[in-house]
Amino acid sequence: MFRAKWLAVLLVALVSSCANHPEQGSRGFSDAALARLESTIAADVERGRIPGVVMVLQRDGKPAYVKALGKQDPQSGAPMREDSIFRIYSMTKPIVSIAAMMLVEEGKLALSDPVAKHIPELKGLKVGVEKDGKLEIVAAQREPTIQDLMRHTSGFTYGVFGRSMVKDLYTKNGVDGSDHTNAEFVKKLATVPLMYQPGTTWEYGRSTDVLGHVIERVSGQSLDAFLQQRILGPLGMKDTAFYVEPAKHSRIAEPFPKDPGSGAAQNLLPIRSNPKYLAGGQGMVSTAADYVRFAQMLLNGGELGGVRIVSRKTIEYMTTDHLAGMRGAPAVGYGFGLGFGVRHTSGQASANGTGGDYTWGGLGGTYFWVDPKERLVAVWMMQAVGPRNYYRELFRNMVYAAME
Repeated sequence: MFRAKWLAVLLVALVSSCANHPEQGSRGFSDAALARLESTIAADVERGRIPGVVMVLQRDGKPAYVKALGKQDPQSGAPMREDSIFRIYSMTKPIVSIAAMMLVEEGKLALSDPVAKHIPELKGLKVGVEKDGKLEIVAAQREPTIQDLMRHTSGFTYGVFGRSMVKDLYTKNGVDGSDHTNAEFVKKLATVPLMYQPGTTWEYGRSTDVLGHVIERVSGQSLDAFLQQRILGPLGMKDTAFYVEPAKHSRIAEPFPKDPGSGAAQNLLPIRSNPKYLAGGQGMVSTAADYVRFAQMLLNGGELGGVRIVSRKTIEYMTTDHLAGMRGAPAVGYGFGLGFGVRHTSGQASANGTGGDYTWGGLGGTYFWVDPKERLVAVWMMQAVGPRNYYRELFRNMVYAAME
């Protein structure tokens, strides 16, 4: 009886949500299944597993489901809002990748260009190979290219994830810090070896941070100015930037002070003032509504509301697997394009989906995917590091379960 009453309450809430969004409709989704998604997430919020979330589903370019649940700030008790602002971490990467492809379309950059053509400080990089407990420095067989940066086959890594002798040098030499400009960052990066030979292995790392500085060198603009002028402004992404302006501080979503699962402190990026480091791979903030606009532009083949960002063929090219059997992959069933994880088939992966869908997420808990065959954009926004992978899979499975 309790379950039936709870479902009835949620169905009323779903109808109310649609009333707040007159343009919102089922668009091929089951109302009962969406209510089940909502009740599942609401129950986890109530149990204190996550502070809160904003979920958006858009199909055929129109909202099918928009919901904010829980707390925007668990310490102040401020409720989650549909326009709450989140640290999107690595969901910065697709935006910066699109920016680079704009320069490719204009003939100012080529994917085959060696990175050192635009950043001479990175010329002549060596590769670190661990042998018998020692780090051997060997010559690179070729220079990493712009394409390598975009598909994470450059040999650059993250020192903060996992352990290796090369990663230890990243930490020792300050590569993973933030007290530097983009130009100072690449100078630090030049002091450490690559982890793999360029073009041989998918290794998630600082590649898109380097790409951000390539954009600065080629365009003559700072990364934030280029993105605002060429992507964020034209798409109407009014709350997406490298920091949150003081007038918007009341909308910042925050995590629990400590992760409920591990008890570890959650110290996310400081975003209340303009940063020194404009990290192209991790530094931006956004809202669910803004990121839906960006993702819809991708689904539309590079255009939104009459504004053309890149060509249809550029989007097709970027969202096709570029790894071609190289070592490493973002997940089982996925390859990697130019800025996105790309699903090979509807099977293989542990979560539901469609062959050809493309996706990425952020360390702080955010996630999105685009499913061209289902004409679907899905965005999940929360600030919770530890359970991020669990909720990505849960959200995916329950969204596809709701399709009629």
